[in-house]
Amino acid sequence: MRYTLRQIEYFIATAETGSITLASERVNISQPSISTAIAHLEQELDTQLFVRRHAQGLVLTPAGKALLVEAKRLLEHAQQIYQVASEVHDKVRGQLSLGCMVTLAPMIMPELSHAFTSAFPSTRVMQVVGDHDTLLQKLASAEIDIAIMYDLLVPDGFDFVPLASLPPHVLVGEVHPFARLSAVTVQDIAPEPLLLLDLPISREYFLAIFMQAGLDPNIGARSPHQDILRTMAANGYGYTLANVRPRADVALDGRRLVRLRLAGDHRPMVIGLVSLKERRKSRLIELFESHCRNRISDAYIPGMVAPAMEKRTRLP
Repeated sequence: MRYTLRQIEYFIATAETGSITLASERVNISQPSISTAIAHLEQELDTQLFVRRHAQGLVLTPAGKALLVEAKRLLEHAQQIYQVASEVHDKVRGQLSLGCMVTLAPMIMPELSHAFTSAFPSTRVMQVVGDHDTLLQKLASAEIDIAIMYDLLVPDGFDFVPLASLPPHVLVGEVHPFARLSAVTVQDIAPEPLLLLDLPISREYFLAIFMQAGLDPNIGARSPHQDILRTMAANGYGYTLANVRPRADVALDGRRLVRLRLAGDHRPMVIGLVSLKERRKSRLIELFESHCRNRISDAYIPGMVAPAMEKRTRLP
């Protein structure tokens, strides 16, 4: 056998991203090293793995598609060797592929991942950020081991471990007429321009708040980027709805945001860990789950104001 596991890893990264540039960023190695690894594999296996198309980037050949399936199995078996050794010597090592909801990642991921790798120095956390549907797809295809996301429409075949509950709230700029209020109702905000978070499932969640009240929101703008909506709200374009609460109430341009409680009984978004039921959990994944349960709760969320902290600030 004249190929290495590292070359197999580079091949998988290229196949899944469809680009040597993106694969290079994913595995943190130079583009020439990726190209050399693929060329070596094609020469060693005496078969073409990719078709290079200008508009579509790199596309797998039929042989490349078949190899991708076996390559993933090979890396998984190789990882299990580390896990067996870890269990024997009681030392945790290996790489964890962690997915995270794009609206949570900027706040949660840095502290959570750094704390885990500091506690277990022989581990590495590879972070993947995406929306609800993307993360479920990557879990199903074993591209990621576990994901931090919400409890909205988690299909059969996936496990969900709840960690913290986030009620919805309203964000406006400091000159908005609502800014002097402590709370508003759905009836209050419905006529105002809504800056809607346009992500799969999240979009439906926020629109359902109005549907349950028998109201139609006045959608002023849509964006899949939470920071854009926060900045637009701070600049007076309207209001936005959110569940996450960053510790700083300012937009990226430095303008201040005012957070208002949304009065009434509204379903919260629950942060939790999602994994594939049929996939055996390694010791590394089990330890990371325990790490998350210890560090994410209603009392504390990395990078965020937790629900219990927010309730305390409302007490007279």
